[in-house]
Amino acid sequence: MKTSNKSFKILIALAVLSVAAMVSSLCLTGGREVEFTPPPFDADAVAGTPSVPDGFGYGEFWQEGMTYRFSVCGNVTADGTEATLYFTNSEGNEVWLKLRVLDKGGKILGETGLIKPGEYVEKVTLSGTFEAGTEIVLKVMGYEPETYYSAGSVSLRTKIGE
Repeated sequence: MKTSNKSFKILIALAVLSVAAMVSSLCLTGGREVEFTPPPFDADAVAGTPSVPDGFGYGEFWQEGMTYRFSVCGNVTADGTEATLYFTNSEGNEVWLKLRVLDKGGKILGETGLIKPGEYVEKVTLSGTFEAGTEIVLKVMGYEPETYYSAGSVSLRTKIGE
């Protein structure tokens, strides 16, 4: 009998702690949902298709199951705090795209704003200067227009080129 009485007391204590956690959560948020702030559109977006110099490894990315296509340089070059990557939202897409440059640990080094289909951004401002050979991840995120629902994301591993 002592064991079941002890188990019962533990269950009661866990229930009280759970209720206390829910109440404190409601008090901290005021009982309302956290508001979503849509990402801004990129002020440097250019309509059209870029003319990319040779050697940048510029190409279109798409594979079965993806809801959009995009183009970007596989050989990202950095000059000071600016990375040249010619990130392009393909003309036929029905989504808005955004690109983040991450370090290999997932820390954001720089990002574009949203770009519409048929637009591109040549450069992204980085949070610092990075040497050639620095490993980075280009994370592309798709958003459905107006609702900002996710249209999926793609990550590409590369290095900062020379």
